[in-house]
Amino acid sequence: MPWNPEVYNQFKNIRFKPFFDLQALIQPEQTMKAIDLGCGTGEQTALLSEKFPDAEFLGIDSSAEMLAQSKELETEKLHFKQSTTEAILATGDSWDLIFSNAALQWSDNHQELFPKILSRLNPNGQFAVQMPYQPENILNQLLNSLANEEPFRSQLGGWNRPSQVLTLDAYAQILFDHGIEELQISQRVYPIIADDHDTLFNFISGSALIPYLEKLDTEQQEAFTTAFKSRIAENFTQLPAIYAFKRILLYGRKKTS
Repeated sequence: MPWNPEVYNQFKNIRFKPFFDLQALIQPEQTMKAIDLGCGTGEQTALLSEKFPDAEFLGIDSSAEMLAQSKELETEKLHFKQSTTEAILATGDSWDLIFSNAALQWSDNHQELFPKILSRLNPNGQFAVQMPYQPENILNQLLNSLANEEPFRSQLGGWNRPSQVLTLDAYAQILFDHGIEELQISQRVYPIIADDHDTLFNFISGSALIPYLEKLDTEQQEAFTTAFKSRIAENFTQLPAIYAFKRILLYGRKKTS
């Protein structure tokens, strides 16, 4: 089941707030080779390129559907490529800015992944990453719980995707151990105000729900969706509802020697 940019961008304003907070941490440099890991539609990478006109940006994403319109955004200093984070790291390239907004939560084994990413950061380079803190976000918890229940557990073949996102302490240690200074690490709440339960469902249907549905047939998808919507209604009994969506922001610079 491919990513759908239209569904994802229904919450564009909400998803852009942490992007701007993360962007504000980055310091301009006269020359800067930069990469955006998991750039999605490329809109945010284009905004970064406008903010830092002296930088050369490459945006990568694994989804052809999300990248479909990115070619229209390309400039002399802004390019896009279909690739996974793991594949681009394997090229051996290095960067002065490694940026990622709401993407690395899809990659596995952060204890191994983040050191690999940091190894591709040039001396004095900047590292700026934002991820939803899925372990404490209610909709993610409901989704994981439902997938562990029958009949869905059997239909999914026992598959589930517990969050790969680590604690703030764990990321602080990884960054420190790999020579990152000027650390700014925080968890922030970006509340979503929902007038109805469908709004909450639609928010997660464009992201975390996708890998579950793609493992089910049409009839199973309908049953899973119905059960998930019911679970959402049971847990958000007051409308309008506030969903305290938590995100982690990580920033730092690599030592020069």
